[in-house]
Amino acid sequence: MADKQDAPIAAVVVDPDGRVSAWSEGGRLLLGWTAEDTVGRPLTELLVDPPFPDSPGTDTSPSEFVALRHLDGSTVDAVLTAHPLLGSDGRPQGQVVTVQRWDRRPVITDRAFEQCPFALGVYDPDLRFLWINASSGRVIAHTEEQVLGKKYREVLPEFDRSLFPERDDKPYTDQLAEVARTGEPARLITVFQPLGSNYANAWATSIWPVRDAEGRVRAVANWGFDMSAEYWARQRLLLLNEAGRGIGRTLDVIRTAQELTRSAVPKFTDLVTVDLFEEVLHGEEPPSASVITSGHTVRLSRAARHSAREDPDALIGPPLPVTLAVDSVAARCMTTGTSRVQLAAEPGPGSEWAFGPGLAADPAHWPPGNPLIDASMAAQGLTGRITVPLRARGALLGVVEFSRSDRPEAFTADDLILAEELTAKAAVAIDNARRYARERTTALTLQRSLLPQRLPNQEAVEVASRYLPAGTGAEVGGDWFDVIPLSGARVALVVGDVVGHGLHASASMGRLRTAVRTLADVDLPPDELMTHLDDLVIHLASDLQPTSYFQTTGETGATCLYAVYDPASRRLTLTSAGHPLPLIISPDGIRTPLRAQPGPPLGIGGLPFEATEIELPEGSLLALYTDGLVESRERDVDQGIAELLRVLNRTASSLEDLCDTVMDAILPEHRTDDAALLLARTHALDPQHVVDRDVEPDFADVSRARQFALDQVDAWGLTEASFVTELVVSELVTNAIRYGEPPIRLRLIRDTALICEVSDSSNTAPHLRRARAFDEGGRGLLLVAQLTQGWGTRHTTDGKTIWCAQSLPQQIVSL
Repeated sequence: MADKQDAPIAAVVVDPDGRVSAWSEGGRLLLGWTAEDTVGRPLTELLVDPPFPDSPGTDTSPSEFVALRHLDGSTVDAVLTAHPLLGSDGRPQGQVVTVQRWDRRPVITDRAFEQCPFALGVYDPDLRFLWINASSGRVIAHTEEQVLGKKYREVLPEFDRSLFPERDDKPYTDQLAEVARTGEPARLITVFQPLGSNYANAWATSIWPVRDAEGRVRAVANWGFDMSAEYWARQRLLLLNEAGRGIGRTLDVIRTAQELTRSAVPKFTDLVTVDLFEEVLHGEEPPSASVITSGHTVRLSRAARHSAREDPDALIGPPLPVTLAVDSVAARCMTTGTSRVQLAAEPGPGSEWAFGPGLAADPAHWPPGNPLIDASMAAQGLTGRITVPLRARGALLGVVEFSRSDRPEAFTADDLILAEELTAKAAVAIDNARRYARERTTALTLQRSLLPQRLPNQEAVEVASRYLPAGTGAEVGGDWFDVIPLSGARVALVVGDVVGHGLHASASMGRLRTAVRTLADVDLPPDELMTHLDDLVIHLASDLQPTSYFQTTGETGATCLYAVYDPASRRLTLTSAGHPLPLIISPDGIRTPLRAQPGPPLGIGGLPFEATEIELPEGSLLALYTDGLVESRERDVDQGIAELLRVLNRTASSLEDLCDTVMDAILPEHRTDDAALLLARTHALDPQHVVDRDVEPDFADVSRARQFALDQVDAWGLTEASFVTELVVSELVTNAIRYGEPPIRLRLIRDTALICEVSDSSNTAPHLRRARAFDEGGRGLLLVAQLTQGWGTRHTTDGKTIWCAQSLPQQIVSL
């Protein structure tokens, strides 16, 4: 016997007396009773809770939910629908009762679809209405009876146009027709403007074809729900995110104001103006609010203006004077520090969806005094205006006005919040630019003369750096950093901090930076370099206090970190003199432990410095920083380093962006110390660009070394460098055999230059000398120096390395 869970529809004929006169096979499958069991018996005997309703009349009865008895004693929940049988004379002859399980299709699905809170609809291939549920009827303001058989375009003409033609969006009706034509389902977010409304709604919808057994498209169905709240909230977040990236990209007051206007037009409003005090444009302190109320007018300068109707380039020009009456809305906003919203008329129904739903239109959620209804705005062609004072760090810089003209919808409370957020972002950026302008002629001029003007070009690491002075009222500090290319395609990364502030600290910083560069040029190992630098700081102290020759002072103390990275071996060697160790993050985002202890600060004297060496995977991130970045009054050093490590693990498109992210996230608003950050991402030389060969201490091996070099230069496609390479290899290898000690090794490196290195175990350094006319030797290094762009000696723990470098054409370097 078939399972009752899969039972079909049962049909029962009931005579006028309520007795069963015919019983279908579906009844047996559904309830287990046969025709022999039921014919002639009252239908009410099958009900768990009799009696069965009396005759329903001559009209089709609505469906009734009942509980029926199964032959096995169980209960079957079902829906009964009675259909009257009429004779030729129109008199009732009984009923045909259909029985369907409640929890099986189509009963349960019909109820589910009809009661679904989402709008559901079915249309024929010509987009004529076949069925809609109650939610859909409420949305389109039509009943199912009113729309059946009518075309979609006739009932909903507002869906026959695109609300955003600039996006090249298809109208929703065309999307329906496309699914009917192609049979391909579609999912989309539809933004439409209902008829009679000035506000746009956003709906998430799906459209799919309905096919018959042969796979032919017989209808199109869709569902949708109103997601205006989420959609417009997302649009606000996207706008704020874009504004965050677009505002404050330069330290220029005018350009920052222009960035604010461009971030809001046309996605948020149609016209934005930024008016600033003249003092702000010149980098001076702006006047207080009390100065504004002391006269009859307020004088400002229009720093930026952007309109959706005008060419942006035509609006760029020198700031124009603007005069405001003290009783104007803008002036009152500036004196009170509160924003104002002006509307040309009372917002109509649906205004909650202007730039967000629901609560925005509730007057209880407007700030006190908002909105102001100003009918005179209509004469100006405006539907509304938001005026926001431009304030940053407690200082009033000016005022910003956001106006709508082409957009018919009125501003809402959510719009006010968005305008204030945009203005707050711009205010901080403008104030930063103002401070920059004020200090650039003094502190930054000195800093630029002492810090690297630009980081040198080299291939060992990708670098980015930031330096920020202390906050308002603080003098110039002594934080510094440097990137120094070294021989053998290596690079030195340096960061340091001179104790104290002011011009003396900056001058000391400049002397230390020059000393480090000088010592780096002679290729001293990091620990030896730090020892020489320590002696220099002691001598600086003695110069300041000649009466006490050996006494050092805190004012001349300093910390320094010197690290050398070799892209050929991927090894980093570093020494610290009281400076925080760098953070090293591997390419997989895990911090690489660095087992090293900082040595004493510079200027102590008499204590050794130790070098630490570590091998790094290619793509490792090095963060060198000063204590001003991680230490403040609000947190200790360990907390600051943990926060720095967390921020460094964020995804960034470039090291420059990561530098900005670190500075924004780590530094407190009120800084009391300078902060420097140097980020470096390590590269590794292609193994095919580094070759070496052992050289026998026999002059007969010189020719073989020359041939090795020539073959490799030809393999690299550097034929033009063959002659010079052959000559310098011959001279350097010959000198190593003659004056050096084995083992001897020749290495060639192809980087931005063609580098030739010859190493031996002797510590004797060669020197240039002028050979006399009849001398047979003494001209080798002179030839090397004349034919190459640089040469030198690098001492190691195993001896020394003599190197020289030939410049390569840019088109060859890029290969």
